[in-house]
Amino acid sequence: KKIKFEWGDKQEAVFQLLKQKLCSAPIFALPEGSKDFIVYCDASNKGLGAVLMQREKVILYASRQLKIHEKNYTTHDLELGAVVCTLKT
Repeated sequence: KKIKFEWGDKQEAVFQLLKQKLCSAPIFALPEGSKDFIVYCDASNKGLGAVLMQREKVILYASRQLKIHEKNYTTHDLELGAVVCTLKT
């Protein structure tokens, strides 16, 4: 590739901000009303996870490891399990 990699003040500032955000404790917001909620769910061969957000603010994180019998589930079943687990939380 003939594109030169550049690291300037702008890139350094963004890197430092990301580092600070990743290393600080998550801040949870309180729900405001009962609208505009979004749930993000995901599954892997290790566990299930979800984030409840409202207006781009984190309200709740949830995760758990897979049970022994769940490690044999298909990807589709794990993804569905993440949704079900989240709705039960």
